[in-house]
Amino acid sequence: MKEPKDYIIFPLDLSDYDQVMHYVDLLKDHIGLFKVGLELFISQGPGILGSIRDAGGPGIFLDLKLHDIPATVKRAFLAASRYLPEFVSIHCDEGKDTLKGIAENSPERTRILAITVLTSLNQKNLLELGYRDEYVNDLSRLALLRARIAKEAGCHGIVCSGHEVAMIKDALGPDLIAVTPGIRPQWSLVGQDDQKRIVTPQTAVRMGADYIVVGRPIRDAKDPAEAAKLVADEIAQALAPSFS
Repeated sequence: MKEPKDYIIFPLDLSDYDQVMHYVDLLKDHIGLFKVGLELFISQGPGILGSIRDAGGPGIFLDLKLHDIPATVKRAFLAASRYLPEFVSIHCDEGKDTLKGIAENSPERTRILAITVLTSLNQKNLLELGYRDEYVNDLSRLALLRARIAKEAGCHGIVCSGHEVAMIKDALGPDLIAVTPGIRPQWSLVGQDDQKRIVTPQTAVRMGADYIVVGRPIRDAKDPAEAAKLVADEIAQALAPSFS
């Protein structure tokens, strides 16, 4: 059974090796997964994954958000899976056939997370991109559409906002893994934030999130390990029987 800390994914959104390993050492016993994104993977290369594991770190979510023609995405996913991450992320944009081709050839050790709608996007952004009114006026419909495509293609899970996770779980069932970014504990909320659709850890887990991505509130705290513990405490409240 997962402990509250196991729900937490900490993004190593850094490029300096020493800084990265500093946070790995601080947080490896207080979170469930480290997220390695484009900045770190491009700056340090695949070797950083081995360094994280050698330091005794937990599992790795390789958040590359792969997006290209189907053959390229498939080969890139298979290349990424050789480093044995728990998850690799892929955009849903190219539809079921691309996702299905990857899912049918994915190694057992690495699971596919399909990106639904980035939490940095809002209605204004989608309107500018030419989306139809039915999706611009209700982002949750677009997230559900893409989550359904991902599940039907055989993906193991999706990345979605906390605002959509309950609806997606209700519609598609509890087995589809839901990773929720844009998490801000109540004590860390600020006026200016590039994440436009944010929720608290407690709300996300109560709504059905299997993992939550918590970055700046932990990274920028005076004591990151203590901040991670505070996030775990919020998750524990959500998991308490009184919330069931």
